Parts: sequence; structure tokens; C-alpha cells
Amino acid sequence: MNFCKLSAIIHPDRIDLVEKKLTEIGIAGFTKMNVCGLGEYRNNFSKEGTSYHVRVEIYLQESRAQDVVEGIMEVAHTGVEGDGIVVLSPVNEIYRIRTLKKCHAEESC
Repeated sequence: MNFCKLSAIIHPDRIDLVEKKLTEIGIAGFTKMNVCGLGEYRNNFSKEGTSYHVRVEIYLQESRAQDVVEGIMEVAHTGVEGDGIVVLSPVNEIYRIRTLKKCHAEESC
């Protein structure tokens, strides 16, 4: 088994629904941060054209990735420009600082 990193950039109004869905499907930990950028949707009320979104990052087993992607897209989707994106990237290794040990995909890290 391998690890992957999921990065989702979603509309701020959908973060509560995404957090609830992640909890429902058994995701124990994730990182969220407010971000500002320029994508498909151009914010004409901002002089730079940027818009505010929330980025969610999760490191998980590849075998769980598709269920998590589908769960996020299910609750984050509105059908309007600016809904965001979900990206999966391979991860070579993960180390837990607390234990000073490498994580293994068959166990929770």
C-alpha cells in the first residue's frame, strides 16, 4: 500500500459540510487553511481578481483516496464557477515527528 496527498480547494461556504463528510467517512485528521488566488472564477470586486477559498490537505492511504475525493466533491459541489478542485499526489514517505519513526501505509499515521 502507498500513501497519497489530497489537496482540495473549496468555496468557504462549503467547509462545514466537507468537515462533516470527512468525519462521517472516518478521516481522523486533516489540515485546513484560508487561501487567496486566481483560478477559473475571476472576482471582479477584487482589484487583483483573486478570490478567497479554503484549502484542505489530507495524507491518506491510496486505497481510501477515491472514497474521500467523491465525498468531498459530493458536498462541495454547487455547479457554479469557483467550486474548486481536488488534487491527488503520490507521497513517497511519511514520518511522525513525535515517535521519530516512519509511518507504514497499513497503519494509521
